[in-house]
Amino acid sequence: MLAKRWPAAEILGLDTSAEMLEAARNTQLQAKFEQTDISEWAAQRGGWDVVFSNAALQWVPQHDAVFSMLVQRVRQGGALAVQMPADMQAPAHVIARKMAASAEWRTQFTVPPRGWHVHSADFYYDVLSPHAQRVDLWTTDYFHALPSVEEIAEWYRGSGLRPYLDALKTLSARNKFLGQYTNRLRDVYPARPDGRVLLPFKRIFVVAYR
Repeated sequence: MLAKRWPAAEILGLDTSAEMLEAARNTQLQAKFEQTDISEWAAQRGGWDVVFSNAALQWVPQHDAVFSMLVQRVRQGGALAVQMPADMQAPAHVIARKMAASAEWRTQFTVPPRGWHVHSADFYYDVLSPHAQRVDLWTTDYFHALPSVEEIAEWYRGSGLRPYLDALKTLSARNKFLGQYTNRLRDVYPARPDGRVLLPFKRIFVVAYR
């Protein structure tokens, strides 16, 4: 979308995953791709007209430092535009945390599951406003109508549940954790009259103009 909006622009895509970067290169998009951590890139020099992140910065800690550096990589007149999930107290997250802390599961994690890092809107305003002429902030609650609770589990399997599954040693442990997790979801995401389930999902949007 960025390339379509600004076809003459120089575009750089960042990711820590070699697999994701390879998929990006296979799109044949006229862009450069670099395997690096966002926080490391943020600390470098050089200005860009737009710094854009969609559902990635929740994986990066120390948002006070990282966001302050990111906005300063934006040239005067440009913008930092960020979207992140903002539903850390949603039942799907709470269930995963409680399961991981339970007597049955806590000894099976060799390392603590990697958490998401998302703060309130006023936090981002305070961090960004010293470096910006204007900061726009809003949240949106999306309601996704999904065919079943299994689809909710699959949704989180690729996002918020990934750190828990990655931290378990064996495939059987991962499958067992996922199965128990899916069963617990049934208590908090009941089927609607048409048989589908509603997944509320909040996202926060931050746009800082230099």
